[in-house]
Amino acid sequence: MEQAEPEGATIIMVVKCDCCGLKEDCTECYINQVKSAFEGKWLCGLCSEAVRDEASRRNRFNSDTARADCGSTEDAVQAHMSFCGKYRSNNPAIQVADGMKQMLRRMSPSTSPTAASKGDKKFARSVSMSSAHYYC
Repeated sequence: MEQAEPEGATIIMVVKCDCCGLKEDCTECYINQVKSAFEGKWLCGLCSEAVRDEASRRNRFNSDTARADCGSTEDAVQAHMSFCGKYRSNNPAIQVADGMKQMLRRMSPSTSPTAASKGDKKFARSVSMSSAHYYC
């Protein structure tokens, strides 16, 4: 005897990011929304934010230089996929951490090379982490 799916049931699927390989549990509706936004490719949350950031930076650069060929989402997806391919690790958690680190560096004005060379450090390290001892 077949059991009918309850009406309004949400089906959860496991999907793998086309850029970094991270797997997520998502609804089919959400998967379709993400794929439609990124040229049919599934991107995890971090990669989708990186692609949006890349697309906006390209558009801002192209509008500043008065170029007519503004960067598309497809160009930003390809650039991010290329970046992920260069630094792909076997551990998706490391990829996520590295991606967050890169995004924070881009967004933070205090980490620019000019600020560091001028000695405008807002924070100073008081103890080296390599000499710290941790006890569990």
